[in-house]
Amino acid sequence: MKIGILGLPLVGKTTFFNLLTEMNAETRNFIGGDKGLNLGTARVPDARIDKLSSIFTPKKTAYAAIEFADLPGLSIDQTNKERNSVLTNLKNMDALTQVVRVFDNPDIPLVGDKLDPMSELEKVDLELIFSDLEIIERKLARVKKGQVVDSHEMALLKKCQSSLEEGQSIRELNLSADDRMKLRGYTFLSEKPLIIVLNLSEEQFESGEYDGRQNLLNFLKDKKLPYLEVCAALEMEINELDSEEKEVFMEELGIKETGIARLARTVYQHLNLISFFTVGADEVKAWTIGRGMTAKEAAGVIHSDIARGFIKAEVICYGTFIELGSLQSAKEAGKLRIEGKEYLVKDGDIISFRFNV
Repeated sequence: MKIGILGLPLVGKTTFFNLLTEMNAETRNFIGGDKGLNLGTARVPDARIDKLSSIFTPKKTAYAAIEFADLPGLSIDQTNKERNSVLTNLKNMDALTQVVRVFDNPDIPLVGDKLDPMSELEKVDLELIFSDLEIIERKLARVKKGQVVDSHEMALLKKCQSSLEEGQSIRELNLSADDRMKLRGYTFLSEKPLIIVLNLSEEQFESGEYDGRQNLLNFLKDKKLPYLEVCAALEMEINELDSEEKEVFMEELGIKETGIARLARTVYQHLNLISFFTVGADEVKAWTIGRGMTAKEAAGVIHSDIARGFIKAEVICYGTFIELGSLQSAKEAGKLRIEGKEYLVKDGDIISFRFNV
């Protein structure tokens, strides 16, 4: 899972990136395209993995992970080459996260004339829309010169073009799975899942109030865009504390989950993802797959040979395993099920694959 973090300059993107990845990428008050790409990986917190690891005491515990790319801010001061470089990097991402500045800080200048979260959302949305329109226009120009495109694909391109020209992103269209598969090669940016991160000041975060909040949230709801309200700077400070102090501060501030835990939960829900587990003395590991994947497809996520030589899957759900306490107890109780290749994997399944190649 790769997620691109984008937004205007000076909104707190790199601070948020550091919060998620526990890295120390340089944050600068810059306006322009002179900043390179920051890359990092965040471990997805999962209490189930913690519990399984305490039971099996494996040599290695592997959590699910999300890769993040912190991109330079999109700015009117950028050259077309700089802007295209940012947008090109987004094409490799599975999903996008836009950080929107809600906080006001006199030490960090504003890019525009005033603090305006709605304007930030619209500016970035237009950048993605214009990028997609250029792709379609170039394709249609090649078709006019004789490039052959089947009627289904042409109809889809025209539908997307009309939507984009009206200022509507492709993700807002009611496209079928077959339609999306047909368009996959275009890697349209406005089709990618988008999560909004509203970056608040400490005072705004603690009070839960700021100017224009309800209008902003109503807009996101109308657009069906999931969002998080965070104070990235505050959470960065909390992360630097030892575990005991961290728990106290989080409790005092009403923070029940860390930034990465909240974002990961939103990503999994929005992208319809689930986790299954493999366990043993060598390793306890979480694997991320799409909801609705079969046992054979899940086996392929681990290794193509396992899918190719799939024989069966031994499955027990996490809750039942915890109740029984061990795989041996599960076998004796008849709770360790044998499933075939068409079994639909469920969130929290503990699976052992049998295969022969």
